[in-house]
Amino acid sequence: MAAASFIKAPAGQNPRLAIHAPGRSGRVVRCSLGAAVGGRTEWLSSCAVLSSKVAALGPHSVNGHAAPAPAPNGAVLDLIPVSGVNGVAKNLPAPLRIADLSPAPMHGSELRVAYQGVPGAYSEKAAGKAYPGCDAIPCDQFEVAFQAVELWIADRAVLPVENSLGGSIHRNYDLLLRHRLHIVGEVQLPVHHCLLALPGVRKENITRVISHPQALAQCEHTITRMGLNVVREAFDDTAGAAEYVANNGLRDTAAIASSRAAELYGMEILADGIQDDCGNVTRFVMLAREPIVPRTDRPFKTSIVFAHDKEGTSVLFKVLSAFAFRDITLTKIESRPHRHRPIRLVDDANRGTAKHFEYMFYVDFQASLAEPRAQNALAEVQEFTSFLRVLGSYPMDMTPMTAGSSSTVTSSDS
Repeated sequence: MAAASFIKAPAGQNPRLAIHAPGRSGRVVRCSLGAAVGGRTEWLSSCAVLSSKVAALGPHSVNGHAAPAPAPNGAVLDLIPVSGVNGVAKNLPAPLRIADLSPAPMHGSELRVAYQGVPGAYSEKAAGKAYPGCDAIPCDQFEVAFQAVELWIADRAVLPVENSLGGSIHRNYDLLLRHRLHIVGEVQLPVHHCLLALPGVRKENITRVISHPQALAQCEHTITRMGLNVVREAFDDTAGAAEYVANNGLRDTAAIASSRAAELYGMEILADGIQDDCGNVTRFVMLAREPIVPRTDRPFKTSIVFAHDKEGTSVLFKVLSAFAFRDITLTKIESRPHRHRPIRLVDDANRGTAKHFEYMFYVDFQASLAEPRAQNALAEVQEFTSFLRVLGSYPMDMTPMTAGSSSTVTSSDS
């Protein structure tokens, strides 16, 4: 049986705690704590540490529990039960590990991901593809999704930036510049549109079709070929249009949305795959508060935005040459008017005053910032521009895109 006792200390110092216990060879072994024991908190901590030492000396328990040890004054000292791994008490905090300091797992488990729209939207599916198993958070506007990440309501945001048929989503490019979030990945999602209506409604009864403006444009020719004489009205998003029809019981209105929206809101699919082009793909970017560390072991893409305050196209040519000379492929270049300086005036005594738009240029190129050639290219670009910002350097989405991708997405939604 183990016994607790005090070790006499010099005058002016607190006594030390010790525990005496029989070892495996029958000898009495004493375990002492090197530091002096002070108040009750230190007392309990000391007991826990010494108990773990005694536990390693040999079995000395009663009915499976640690045997109480008599204190010097005759009282019984109940040692804190030790139940853990390698003699470490469970109630003590475990030390931090490298994994505890690493970013959130890329598989998306337990991540809160913001997207624009309502459940059933294509953005929700893109969020699930980017972060499988995530907690998807719907937002009514693109800017709300940005703010949700900035205010720590969400961990990530997945938002569309361009479509193969409709082009760029300019609103999100403007928001990328306004907010300080970083692009940490991309995902490409094939779009498969369906014509939805309430159960029992026939095509002949439909007089109106509502959906997102891009969805209406992407299905324009197919709706015409179907012989539907309908009014087309824009709505905030595709799934929201389906929800609106279902909630209001509109039997003369159809919605263009995904098959998952039909399942969520109890609607029937009147026509499947009504997009004009089977290669309809939307590119989404994944946004986070902190950037990721660029790597060179897989294909990376880098997005930048820059502006220049010099007249003429020579500056833009020099910027593009910085990439061309280093054999860096550009995948996108787009200009947007400068919001704070939209007009530049150029005075000429002979020709009068000319007015030019000021532009911001968005560029995507296939290289990682970890590569010296990309670093040197940006260093050269900075010499010719008045403003340069890296929006993110992130892994490219290498998912194969085939003609049958759209039908695959529909079946997975169902």
